[in-house]
Amino acid sequence: MTNASPLFFGTHLPADSLPKYCFNTRFVATDVSVCFENGMSCRDGGTLRDGDIPRMSEMMHSLVEQAEDGVHADPCPLRSGERKPAGTSRAVAEKPGLLAHVARIFAAGTAMTSIAQPVLAQVEAEAVTSAHLFTSSQVVGLSVVIGVISAALLSTLWVVRQRGNMESESREIRSALSDAQQRISQYQALIADKNRRIVIWDGNERPELIGQLPPETGAPQDNEFLAFGLWLKSRSASELERAIDRLRGAAHSFDMVVETHREEILEAQGRVSGGRAFVRFVALNNLRAELAELKIERDRLLSSISAFQSMLDAIDLPAWQRDTEGRLTWVNHAYGDAVEAPTPDQAVNEGREFLTTVARERIRATATAESPFHDKISTVVRGNRTFFDVVDVKVPSGSAGIAVDVSGIETVRAELERTLKSHAETLDHLATPVAIFDGDRRLQFYNQAFVSLWELDIAFLESRPDNAELLERLRAAKKLPDQLNWKSWKETALSVYRAIDTQSDLWHLPNGQTLRVFATAHPQGGATWVFENLTEQVDLETRYNTLLKVQGETIDHLSEGVAVFGPDGRMRLSNPAFRALWGITEAEAKPGTHIRALGEACSQSYDRPDGWRTFAELITSFDDERRSSQGTLELFSGLVLDYAVIPLPNAQTMLTFVNMTDSVRAERALTEKNEALRKADELKNDFVQHVSYELRSPLTNIIGFTDLLRTPGLGPLNDRQAEYIDHISTSSSVLLTLVNDILDLATVDAGIMRLSYSSIDLGDLLDDVSMQIADRLQESGVTLEITAPAHLGSIVADPQRLKQILVKLLSNAANFSPEGSSISLECRREGMDFVFSVSDRGPGISQDMIANVFDRFATGAKSGKRGGAGLGLSIVDSFVSLHHGTVTIDSQPGKGTIVTCRIPSVDLPTSVAAE
Repeated sequence: MTNASPLFFGTHLPADSLPKYCFNTRFVATDVSVCFENGMSCRDGGTLRDGDIPRMSEMMHSLVEQAEDGVHADPCPLRSGERKPAGTSRAVAEKPGLLAHVARIFAAGTAMTSIAQPVLAQVEAEAVTSAHLFTSSQVVGLSVVIGVISAALLSTLWVVRQRGNMESESREIRSALSDAQQRISQYQALIADKNRRIVIWDGNERPELIGQLPPETGAPQDNEFLAFGLWLKSRSASELERAIDRLRGAAHSFDMVVETHREEILEAQGRVSGGRAFVRFVALNNLRAELAELKIERDRLLSSISAFQSMLDAIDLPAWQRDTEGRLTWVNHAYGDAVEAPTPDQAVNEGREFLTTVARERIRATATAESPFHDKISTVVRGNRTFFDVVDVKVPSGSAGIAVDVSGIETVRAELERTLKSHAETLDHLATPVAIFDGDRRLQFYNQAFVSLWELDIAFLESRPDNAELLERLRAAKKLPDQLNWKSWKETALSVYRAIDTQSDLWHLPNGQTLRVFATAHPQGGATWVFENLTEQVDLETRYNTLLKVQGETIDHLSEGVAVFGPDGRMRLSNPAFRALWGITEAEAKPGTHIRALGEACSQSYDRPDGWRTFAELITSFDDERRSSQGTLELFSGLVLDYAVIPLPNAQTMLTFVNMTDSVRAERALTEKNEALRKADELKNDFVQHVSYELRSPLTNIIGFTDLLRTPGLGPLNDRQAEYIDHISTSSSVLLTLVNDILDLATVDAGIMRLSYSSIDLGDLLDDVSMQIADRLQESGVTLEITAPAHLGSIVADPQRLKQILVKLLSNAANFSPEGSSISLECRREGMDFVFSVSDRGPGISQDMIANVFDRFATGAKSGKRGGAGLGLSIVDSFVSLHHGTVTIDSQPGKGTIVTCRIPSVDLPTSVAAE
């Protein structure tokens, strides 16, 4: 056994059926020692200790029984990264007899060798001490015999006992192995079920796939199974991949339902066990599949509802949802803003309504599940009346609606309609024929000029003919130009619908007219045809040239001097009157002469700076806005000329000179005469004012003494004396009134009368006037009817002049009213103005006299009870004008007269001078 190679034995038993032990023994035989490496210390050969032989016998029997056993599992775990050699257990199981035989031979030799060496060493030691008893050869032989017999007996006993134990343990192991194989078969049958598949991940190694899914699910059976996007819907695939990442990374278990492209439902369960992650896919059927489909549909519906609500919250359109009782259950942000709620939830909780009660009742009454409500409704949003296009849909759980603000759309639509109508009216009034065709090349619009040009039947045009059909009709009527190739010409004309730029062409019509035709394609389809009649343009040009000649002849025969200059200051034309007024020859004023040279030629007649120098500056100025100028020049010759500098088109300027010598002389004579008349009028006014003042003093004395004679203290008067006193008093009063009127008018004419404004209570004013006019009414035998509202208020005016106006009008009406009749005074307020009318039933005024009724000393009516100077209405007109009011008169012969006055109220009391 010298230099023997190491020999290894390995025994592997199932972990769940045998004790946890590992028996690996290596025997190394050398010349000097025998070493057992099995957890025991290795020592040199020499003294054999107690217990060595039994331990060796046990090891030998164990080796034999292990060799005889068929299949054993290794309960010891492999080191990290080690893999058990494939086929080891199978090879041992196939040759149990051979392995057992080899093991017996090796065990026997090994045991005897290990026993013999220590025995021989001991015998040699004892032989030294007891050499005198036995010889060395005897001792050796006896030792060998005893050792062999002992070893054989011990080995036999140990092997018999171990064989019994091993057989018992082998039966138990075989029974456990059978049970394990049966369970493995059951598990494999369960895993091999076609309705499920398991994916196992062990660390970073490639995942293991176990089982399969039904073919109708569309799941791949190969490695493409893990490409979930190929056979699962995108949403399910993305959710599954995220769940698997969390499972493998953070050990988060999951249960979810996924949906394949074939609308099949699978249940996916993710778990972690023993450091491995696995996902089980189970094909659902019957009730579980229906439940899973309902769950998917529920998730889809919830997602859709959430998406729709988010979208409705994002748009600026009020939207709402109601229950069967009509109460709000959900609104979006736009609805909350419309009802001025801080949040949509608060709008729902407080029941803030966007539509009016009438509108909601109308929706509930008309909306059905088959026919949703759709109409325009007006409501108030943030204080503004707004129109909304409301759609409300009725559903079993209630209703839902949305409102679109169409106020701007309605405004734009109305504006567009007005614009189109305005454009149509504008085009219809154009003298240029216009025809518009739509995208189908059918006639959409035409104006009256188009009808007049082509003389087409209105019924034919109203039938909206095609453009090609219209051209065919015009060709048949001999109204289009004759063409050698009609088809090619028509295709060229109709190519405008495919063109980008405007096309133009000249059409020479058989009737002698020449048209320039412009055709422009519309971006939205269609085209506009414009027919410009160049015949009329040529005619206008001819007329224009003729007109220029006529104007030239006319200018030449004018008595006014005319000269036209260009923008460069050179003369374009002049007439003989111009040259005659300035005393220059035709050569000096020929066309092309500069204005400065012309000014030098005219300097003999006028050389002052306001003459030709000013004309030159105005004509040759570079100002953006050319100025016109007028004035008068008096030449050295005594001629007086009115000049005018008039800008003309094309930057030209015209100078005109009119001989005003005779007019100026006449004007000067009239001015002198007018000055004399003005001085005479002033003298008259001074005389009237002086005489009126001088007459007022004695009249006042007469009236005072007359009243004094009437007093009883001076003694009684007889009837004749009393009558004379009455006549004197009445005549004096009339004369005093006349003098006062003349003085007032003179004051007005002189412009020195001032109004004293104050607040007047109109009720008190009417009372004072009625009391003041009472004697005059009684004298005339008429009555006064005053019609006025209860509260006339007050007005800011001159109380004395306003009372004087009323008294004058009432006195005039009483004078012309028949005895026993009545006059009326109607008063009212129109804004801040005080309006009153005085009417009578007198003889009236003829229409030819109404125009002069406010003139001074106008006494055309002779039917009054008392004569007068004719100043009453004149004073009324003057005082009303001082108040910035108006007075009108309406009268018909035999029907009486109505005088209406309007007195405006001023804001602040001021003193206004009469003008």
